[in-house]
Amino acid sequence: MIIYFDTSSGISGDMILGALVDAGVPLEKLKKELSKLPMRGYELESRKVKRAGFLATKIEVILKTGVRSQKSEVRRWKDIERIIKKSSLPNIVKQKGLSIFRRLFEAEAKVHGERVDKVHLHELGAVDCIVDIFGALIGLDILGVKKIYASPLNLGSGMIKTEHGILPVPAPATLELLKYIPVYSSDTKFELTTPTGAVLISSLADGFGQMPVMSVSKIGIGAGGRDFKTHPNVLRVFVGEGQGSGVRGQGVTIIETNIDDMNPQVYEYVMERLFKAGALDVFLTQVIMKKDRPGIVLTVLCSADKKEGLIKIILKETTSIGVRFYEADRITLQREIKTVKTEFGNVRVKISKLGNEILKSAPEYEDCKKIAEKLNKPLIEVMKKSDRALIV
Repeated sequence: MIIYFDTSSGISGDMILGALVDAGVPLEKLKKELSKLPMRGYELESRKVKRAGFLATKIEVILKTGVRSQKSEVRRWKDIERIIKKSSLPNIVKQKGLSIFRRLFEAEAKVHGERVDKVHLHELGAVDCIVDIFGALIGLDILGVKKIYASPLNLGSGMIKTEHGILPVPAPATLELLKYIPVYSSDTKFELTTPTGAVLISSLADGFGQMPVMSVSKIGIGAGGRDFKTHPNVLRVFVGEGQGSGVRGQGVTIIETNIDDMNPQVYEYVMERLFKAGALDVFLTQVIMKKDRPGIVLTVLCSADKKEGLIKIILKETTSIGVRFYEADRITLQREIKTVKTEFGNVRVKISKLGNEILKSAPEYEDCKKIAEKLNKPLIEVMKKSDRALIV
């Protein structure tokens, strides 16, 4: 199951919750799971509203006194960490929540020049922020979502009033959280993407771009806090099964550099370091450079958030004095690994699928190599029979 977030009117924590509930997450089940967090004194309210003609679900966190909790409390990292660790939520949800909140605190600390353990989240640190983040994680889990994609993020424009005074949109922490992610600014004089929305989508999304090829089974519309006349202030989500060859518009960063003066023995070490640092692929291409010198083009494919670290490795570990990089889209088949039984033993096989149809398969080389060496069998025989075992 995959989900696509249409963020043409921005994204915030409450909009995400509203869209997930609208897409079929039972509100009572969501409340029950959220009650596993050691927090009391709030209620989760859901109602239908209209935004420029769109019927949408609006979710609000209300203090039992009837006052919105958004600015009622401030919390530091140790406070959030304690709440999460004391909860009875599944461990995987706890770990995701800890990671997301840590990024939030680190972004706030960086833009305000403070230590992570000293910074407090102002309007982000209250009960509703915790509910929004964990509500989103729980809601995605209830829907059975395995992959998350989103459109480029609309940040809005204008100014916003914060604890630090009047600041331009996007807020500094929001922009810090959205490094290397495709964003744009419309002429709407309002903060459309909030720090909570930014940290959630940037932490969870597998890619940004056009809507993936999918069979949509559920649609959810979450309402924002304003009702603009020019366009609906809503977040739409599409839930369904992925179809076709892959995700259209899945972004990838390509880094390249030309090298003609390095000991070839170094390439193996450099490639190993790049893969460990998160490169999706690394390869070498032989070229003829100026003055007819033979050279190598080192090419690295990566997600945008890994670009900076990988460039540093290239510049430190090779003789290159500069790199070039650019963004590209790619389409990939759905891939998975299955273990098959063969007459030689178990072998992992890589499978590439188009929908439910298997288009390609290849036995894991290292598995076949170990079997061939152990049994003194020809490697090509082991590989052929392993591939055939999948079909059988």
